[in-house]
Amino acid sequence: MGQKARMRRGVMTAALLAAAVTGSLMTGCTAGGGPADDGRGRHPEQTPGQTQTASAGQVLAVKIDNVSAARPQTGLGEADVIYAEQVEGGLSRLMAVYATALPKAVGPVRSARESDLELLHQFDDPTLAFSGAQHKLLPLIDEAPLRAVRPEENSDAYYRGSDRAAPHNLYLRPQKLMGSAPGASALTTGFRFGAAPAGGTAENTRTVRFPSARFTFTWSAERQRWLVSMDGTQTVSADGKAVAPATVVVQYVKVRTSKFHDVLGNNTPYTETVGSGKAQVLRDGRAFDAEWTRPSATDGTDFTTADGKPMNFANGQVWVVFAKA
Repeated sequence: MGQKARMRRGVMTAALLAAAVTGSLMTGCTAGGGPADDGRGRHPEQTPGQTQTASAGQVLAVKIDNVSAARPQTGLGEADVIYAEQVEGGLSRLMAVYATALPKAVGPVRSARESDLELLHQFDDPTLAFSGAQHKLLPLIDEAPLRAVRPEENSDAYYRGSDRAAPHNLYLRPQKLMGSAPGASALTTGFRFGAAPAGGTAENTRTVRFPSARFTFTWSAERQRWLVSMDGTQTVSADGKAVAPATVVVQYVKVRTSKFHDVLGNNTPYTETVGSGKAQVLRDGRAFDAEWTRPSATDGTDFTTADGKPMNFANGQVWVVFAKA
């Protein structure tokens, strides 16, 4: 694993331990995320000079189907981070990342893409659950620094639901793979959480469009969260609960063609998550202009405000939508 990634994990682990001690002395105080704070994302800012290298554990990343026939999905609400990417035909697919909690089931599970490998390289030996991949991509997945978990090799962890037709009915039992959640220190994304910066613009709703898909985030002052709609329909989990992240990041990236195609001959887009560019961060009912940078695949992504200061996220679930720059 990359030295930078290990250092980030050690720093975050030490900071989280310090925060836990502080929190025990402040029982009864209101959390910074407000009344709707669900406890995720409480990552204190990194302190220069800390070099502990305690193991952070493995996150679980699951590729999730996102066409209408796959909805409502199962297990979205428990994810710490949800990435939305463009796939063939201009459609969308989700990657849900779990570290602080594991739901009983997640799905429907679908196939992996080449750009997933670059995105996941920021984590230490992550577990990737997926239904399969284009046959020429499978050797790259096997060589990647991750634990690939396919249904044919882990039949106890996967099952077919009876509520819908294949291929939209494959589900994962995370506990069969992980045993327990690794904890917040495994989220080596580079994200920072804390008080909102000054400025920003009041924002009630934001829509991000792919060629054949769209995501709309609507601010709920009552819940202090962004309510998600996909393709014009409110997003709820299979249990009927609304999916409502605390922070939404619209990250503008280069989306190029790859050397892979689907069975219909449609080219697979490659979403480049290493580099730098513009972003907009939605939190607390406001939109903040930001810059993002990720120098290498082993690094997390740093977000900064226009004046170069760290862009803090609100405590809770984070959605990152990769929009074409």
